[in-house]
Amino acid sequence: MSHATVSTTDALPKTTIVRSWKTPIALAVFTALFALLLIAAPRGGETTFRVSTAADAILLPDVVAPVGFTGWACVVLMALLAAGSAWLVRSVGRSPLWVVSVFIIVGVVGFLTWAASGGTVPVANLLAGALLGAMPLIFGALGGVIGERAGVVNIAIESQLLAGAFTAGVIASITKQPLLGLVGAAFAGVLVAVVLAVFAIKYLVEQVIVGVVLNVLVAGLTSFLFTQVLQPNAQTLNNPTRLPRIAIPFLSEIPVIGPVFFRQTVIVYLAYFIVAAVFVAMFYTRWGLRLRAVGEHPQAADTVGINVNATRFWNVLLAGAIAGLGGALFTVGGGIAFGKEMTNGAGFIALAAVIFGQWHPIKATLAALLFGFASNLQNTLSIIGSPVPSEFMLMLPYLVTIFVVAGVVGKSRAPAADGVPYIKG
Repeated sequence: MSHATVSTTDALPKTTIVRSWKTPIALAVFTALFALLLIAAPRGGETTFRVSTAADAILLPDVVAPVGFTGWACVVLMALLAAGSAWLVRSVGRSPLWVVSVFIIVGVVGFLTWAASGGTVPVANLLAGALLGAMPLIFGALGGVIGERAGVVNIAIESQLLAGAFTAGVIASITKQPLLGLVGAAFAGVLVAVVLAVFAIKYLVEQVIVGVVLNVLVAGLTSFLFTQVLQPNAQTLNNPTRLPRIAIPFLSEIPVIGPVFFRQTVIVYLAYFIVAAVFVAMFYTRWGLRLRAVGEHPQAADTVGINVNATRFWNVLLAGAIAGLGGALFTVGGGIAFGKEMTNGAGFIALAAVIFGQWHPIKATLAALLFGFASNLQNTLSIIGSPVPSEFMLMLPYLVTIFVVAGVVGKSRAPAADGVPYIKG
């Protein structure tokens, strides 16, 4: 009598590793492009990085970097990171986010050293400006994360930012109270979100179409009101009061960190709180569990007694309020008069941050900071007299967005029911 022997290894199901080579390929391409830049346009001399400001408690010495050596050292490090990314993809199937983050930092240092040859880069001012530039994107991205985690695609972030900017500017101009402008901005974001929620959730209209229509509608409406109402009465209706900067004692005097994070306005400090609150609430509270449930598996959520459409509706409104607050930064954040379509596509970059951040509040915030840095970099390079053409610098934020979303982001999965209307029964 024969006995068949079955190998335990053969009996186990084989796991197929899905590899995405986009990240190592993108890193290799950008390494090659930077190396070509150094060859085609070599620059000598030294670049000075000023890391302290006069108000710091401890003054750190300037860092002087030789342009040629630093540039090629960064090329070598970038090549090693690209090779490491390829090895990780081959070994474990993916390249971790920290590899991309380090690559970006090294690339930025190398590019700044080359572009600012013979000049001085004010590091604290550069980073502080990047933080301010990223703030609308952070608010917009958080609104996008909440809405899409609930199962509603929010293409209308642009319109919520624009409505918030308009309303905050008008209210702050009339009342001379910028804090009231913030309240008005949040309310304007909610109004736009109500339209999105009603059509997408109640009437089951295609969510992307609703978002696009809202972007066009709000852009047209605010442009009309700007021309017909604000321009003839600019002094009284379009002259917003600026939010004052508040320096936090001791923390504001820490070198680099202090000027960047702790010499800011109320809305920036509010952003710190909102980012932390959304993260904790989303992953450690009943609200967050319900939010994620209706975005991942609404049928199962309905089975355990969660009102799916009501949960989606109120969370879309919450997302609109947060995005509307981000719009206030365009006007009362800097005491700037409202202008036609002044958000300039920030809502779409915030949407890219949502995707790059894999629908996670912290990762989306970090992505928004990257895009904000790219936007502010053009201002810094213009001040220090960089040879980079101004047309290229204007394109930089959008090029970074394309690089990150199309080239760096590997396999990214949205919430399973994102964009899928729920019909009970």
